[in-house]
Amino acid sequence: MRTDFDRELEERLVRYAAIDTQSDENTGTKPSTAIQLDLQRLLLAELTGIGASEVRLTDYGAVLATIPATAEGAPVIGLLAHVDTAPQFHAAGVKPVVHRNYNGGAISFADAPGLTLSPDISPYLGEKSGHDIITASGTTLLGADDKAGVAVIMSAARHLLANPSIPHGPIRIAFTPDEEIGGGVDARLPADLAADFAYTFDGAAVGEIEYESFSADMATVTVTGVSIHPGTAKGKLVNALHLGSKIVQTLPHVTMTPETTEERAGFLHVYEMKGSAAKVVLKIILRDFELDGLAAKGELLRQVCATVQATEPRAEITCEIRAQYRNMRYWLEKDMTPVDLARAACRDLGIEPVSIPIRGGTDGSRLTELGVPCPNLFTGMQEIHGPLEWISVQDMAVATQLCLKLVERAARP
Repeated sequence: MRTDFDRELEERLVRYAAIDTQSDENTGTKPSTAIQLDLQRLLLAELTGIGASEVRLTDYGAVLATIPATAEGAPVIGLLAHVDTAPQFHAAGVKPVVHRNYNGGAISFADAPGLTLSPDISPYLGEKSGHDIITASGTTLLGADDKAGVAVIMSAARHLLANPSIPHGPIRIAFTPDEEIGGGVDARLPADLAADFAYTFDGAAVGEIEYESFSADMATVTVTGVSIHPGTAKGKLVNALHLGSKIVQTLPHVTMTPETTEERAGFLHVYEMKGSAAKVVLKIILRDFELDGLAAKGELLRQVCATVQATEPRAEITCEIRAQYRNMRYWLEKDMTPVDLARAACRDLGIEPVSIPIRGGTDGSRLTELGVPCPNLFTGMQEIHGPLEWISVQDMAVATQLCLKLVERAARP
């Protein structure tokens, strides 16, 4: 079904996706990359242009704005999306392509002739015949994660400000940096947002109202070997690369990796290994829906490191594990008001809501932990973090309608 929002959403996503905003966990800055501010400054100008109030860029790189209330007594609702794209795949030089009136078959890519997107690869695509599908050109990700959420919130904000007869309470908007590297929710954001509850628009298929996420830890394993010239290395060299590889090989491969797990099963994921014979650094993410399962995975990793260390006492192996975010369910299940509101708004649109655990996390995971209940809502994004990423313009329009419906519903006496 075509809507009045389709063209606006398409234009916004194409405009935003073309701006490189990839985050980088290794910089130690806030935001982690200055290029994220290129989009943030554009959003500042656009928010000001549509008449939002209290528009500002924070010291930690988030854009905040307010849509003043048109109804009294309604809760303050936060709307969030993140501007950064994932560091796992190429994100510079994104060239969005709109495939109009999708015919249900295979989609090819101009810059990658051997690449194909089809319902066989992405079954949800098979439901989108007649939709306008947006992809990248084949060599980059698209960045619908989460620029689709940005486009949805901006379109809803523009509509609300242009139509003050729509009743709603105060709405606080936040566009965050660094969500993809776990840094989207600065400790100052809850107070700056000042919302009773909030929603991230960072989900997938139409109808998904998510209130449960992974709990997440991040591990850094450092292997320091003994370096010496290989010509005189007999009995002296301790190759850190060999030991690092032994750690990777000793971790479970069949039952506890992302590619071997689904539904409620957690995993350990070795996503980076850098170094030389002298020193190697492994980065590993640990994921589980329950805290005891997460702790068990951390203990397993430590045991593997200790076992490999015992095989070569001349090396030094350290394992540091730090918390990233926690399952938002632990807090939301105590008060499901924002979840129930989103579900009711979804049903108002004739869509039966579905709640499945997120095999990942959102800014809402951390924001909920810090005291602002924040479920996650769909945008339509699919096959994220890779060259097959795609989204339906019409799905984004449904997400925009949901956003408008829930803020209006929240204002009812």
